[in-house]
Amino acid sequence: MSKPVVSRFLSLLAAAWLALAHAAHAAPPIEAKPIEIRVVVVTMFEIGADAGDTAGEFQLWKARQKLDTRLPFAHHHDLFLNDKTGVLGMVTGMGTANSATAVMELGMDPRFDFSHAYWLVAGIAGVDPEDASIGSAAWAQYVVDGDLAHEIDAREIPPDWPTGYFPLDSKRPFDPDAKPPEGQVFHLKPAFVEWAYQLTRNIDLGDSPHLQRSRARYKGYPNAQKPPFVLKGDNLASMTFWHGKLLNEWANHWLSYWTHGEGNFVTTAMEDTGTLLALNYLGAAGKVNKDRVLVLRTASNYSMPPPGVTAAENMQKENEGYSGLDASVESAYRVGSAVVEELLKKWPAYRGQTPPLPK
Repeated sequence: MSKPVVSRFLSLLAAAWLALAHAAHAAPPIEAKPIEIRVVVVTMFEIGADAGDTAGEFQLWKARQKLDTRLPFAHHHDLFLNDKTGVLGMVTGMGTANSATAVMELGMDPRFDFSHAYWLVAGIAGVDPEDASIGSAAWAQYVVDGDLAHEIDAREIPPDWPTGYFPLDSKRPFDPDAKPPEGQVFHLKPAFVEWAYQLTRNIDLGDSPHLQRSRARYKGYPNAQKPPFVLKGDNLASMTFWHGKLLNEWANHWLSYWTHGEGNFVTTAMEDTGTLLALNYLGAAGKVNKDRVLVLRTASNYSMPPPGVTAAENMQKENEGYSGLDASVESAYRVGSAVVEELLKKWPAYRGQTPPLPK
């Protein structure tokens, strides 16, 4: 190798070493600051597309809250964000396994800062005709799990048992000596629930001839025959889509049992104990404030048939299409968005503390 070539090679080598040394001592790359989220809207399913067809739980939120920024999410459904307001929408997928894992994944996502975020669960549900009509909206103070249990087929239970379903680590249905619940009962912050109820209690949820015909069948149930309204009422979460008068009685008893008579069964859905369990764990990890959670369920169908109709007949009919689907989806948005808009409007105050009760 000639001297000029050797000299050029050594010069290039020296330059490369200098470049590497400079890179080694250069400042580390600036990481993107997490996005501060103000409100997370938690929905559970969408029927088809996110726009342009029959709306499930998410579609109205996406359109009306302008959740236009799509963010990839390695779960059931991508996330959608309004960059200006800080409102984030998610679709967990149906069932407690989906809701728990989706919410846990979101809460641990480094792209977001949830330290001041409010969480609004907004979904449809079955409703007890003793308490409300289809299209109505219920704010839950208690959410109770309806899955963790022992079960004996009803055809084999002792004659003095009201049901074959009874708590784990117990000897009979509604055993007063059963082991205290672990992740089966969630008590949302009463003052925050009351604030949301007082804010929304007079919202007009509309009515229609279709709803009127559906609820007219529930003779003897005055609350089921009212036009849609806003109320406070607790939620029983179970993976099984149950239906019927006897199971409705069980649901009332089960929720009252686990809440020591404090709660009142009004709505039945699947996912909320999974969502709340994940938020409790995230709260313990310092990722979220678990006292900033609301559960709103709106009635798409009744949890038992009207007089003169069997449970099987009514469930088969409902499976062809919930009688109050459109009304319940609209109610979830009308009522839920009133809370979201109020939080955003007074964000400087509500960022640091939850809203006070109205005077």
